[in-house]
Amino acid sequence: MVKKISLLGATGSIGTQTVDIVLADPGRFEITAMAAGRNLIKLREILNQVKPLFVSVSDEADAATLRAEYPGIRFGSGREGLLEAAAGVEADIVVGAVIGSVGLEPTLEAIRSGRDIAIANKETLVAAGSIVTAEADKHGVRLLPVDSEHSALFQALNGEDPKRVDRLILTASGGSFRDKPRDELEGVTVEEALAHPNWSMGSKLTIDSATMMNKGLEVIEAHHLFGMPYDRIDVLLHRESIIHSMVEFEDTSVIAQLGSPDMRVPIQYALTYPDRLPRKGTERLDLAKIGLLHFEEVDLNRFPALRIAFDSGRAGGTATTVMNAANEVAVALFMEGRITFTEIEPLVERALERHDLISEPDLETVLAVDTETRKAVLDMVK
Repeated sequence: MVKKISLLGATGSIGTQTVDIVLADPGRFEITAMAAGRNLIKLREILNQVKPLFVSVSDEADAATLRAEYPGIRFGSGREGLLEAAAGVEADIVVGAVIGSVGLEPTLEAIRSGRDIAIANKETLVAAGSIVTAEADKHGVRLLPVDSEHSALFQALNGEDPKRVDRLILTASGGSFRDKPRDELEGVTVEEALAHPNWSMGSKLTIDSATMMNKGLEVIEAHHLFGMPYDRIDVLLHRESIIHSMVEFEDTSVIAQLGSPDMRVPIQYALTYPDRLPRKGTERLDLAKIGLLHFEEVDLNRFPALRIAFDSGRAGGTATTVMNAANEVAVALFMEGRITFTEIEPLVERALERHDLISEPDLETVLAVDTETRKAVLDMVK
């Protein structure tokens, strides 16, 4: 039976690797709907290889152009198009790979339509994790993690009694500046920040990795996905990115998931779960060739973004919504050259200090707080 996929964020790193998996096994998968942003060059490359029923893009002018080029495909645009791609076209699973909190509404629409979610958009759970997980429980939908760290935890927990879990251990590469002390980060360039030593990822994710905010987002995501208190989630620096994460049980046993740093592996596992398929094109892990694996504790003074994320997670409510929105804007400002790299975390902290916490927000409140925070951060820079 062919598994039908709705792919949100088709032209990004996760999206294009999902397309690779589909093209490698066309008898097993079919992309029925897609959502993309403004990268029409990459979108055309994809549409020349796969023919979904419906495609959404950001701008209506782009949608009109594409309608003329691909008369056999329906095109939509904006928020309405994104929601239709998520829930308005037949699909068995939705790959949520759009960047940022814009992925929240389509993820909820897909859940309410009864589709399983291969969740690669960590910001959705950071901004409104309690709402998303409650809706998934209500509709009997599975949240299948795509992030390598959460896929590792998911696999290590498979078949285990959650009551016997003592702690979750997320590993972190340390990002582009892992060997630089804090005082040497003044004046680093966007190009330097984007030079990740291990992974091929999108720009925003790579910048977040350099600040370690990405790991902070993953801590919050793990809290929601696995129902684990923050005091029982740890982060460990592991520069090789071979052990993707670990679970420690009450009897002190530790189960780790290992593999080469290739995102197509966790993407494919989410698409085929509970089955596993041969993975063509991924280098097999050769531990003898690697020789040594290194581990270090994380210095929260060196990586304040991780401390901010833990504090926001423990505060709960709209704190994580504010943190996520402020970080998205700050990263964009850095990439535009309007702030320095070391100004990212202080902007996030200032946004949190100015916010009046709402402990149990509904979706409307989350969206309003997100919008207000983005404006507030821009006003700070002005």
